[in-house]
Amino acid sequence: MATRYDPFRDMDRWLTNAMRQVPSSPGMPLDLFRRGEKFVALMDLPGVDPSSIDIDVEDRTLTVRAERRTAVDDDVQWLSHERPTGTFARQLSLGTGLALDRIEASYSDGVLQLTIPVAEEAKPRKIQVSHTSGEQPAAVEQRDSASA
Repeated sequence: MATRYDPFRDMDRWLTNAMRQVPSSPGMPLDLFRRGEKFVALMDLPGVDPSSIDIDVEDRTLTVRAERRTAVDDDVQWLSHERPTGTFARQLSLGTGLALDRIEASYSDGVLQLTIPVAEEAKPRKIQVSHTSGEQPAAVEQRDSASA
């Protein structure tokens, strides 16, 4: 019995196997929320050396880069390799009204926490209304310069 050669089936099988080795989630999963007058971003970075974390803000774009190195030698034969290694980057577009010069970052238990405060000028504030008493200004008599 003759078998049909289907190059697309072989290509599909090859791509499916290659895609299984790539994680389905992004390299830096992110949670973002507001707590009072601050925004908080939590990024999962397990296994990352804290000294490899680089955070930049330029033109309202916050960029986080981190590197996860492999913990084994190059001469191993992988049976399963699902934990991604290498350099990861994530960018966040920041809106107006944030205090970009007061962003704080901390790294604990594989989680990077960024705290981005709301700028003072963007915070809601009350405006005091001043008022005067009900007195009317005194009438000014006008003299006629011809009768003087």
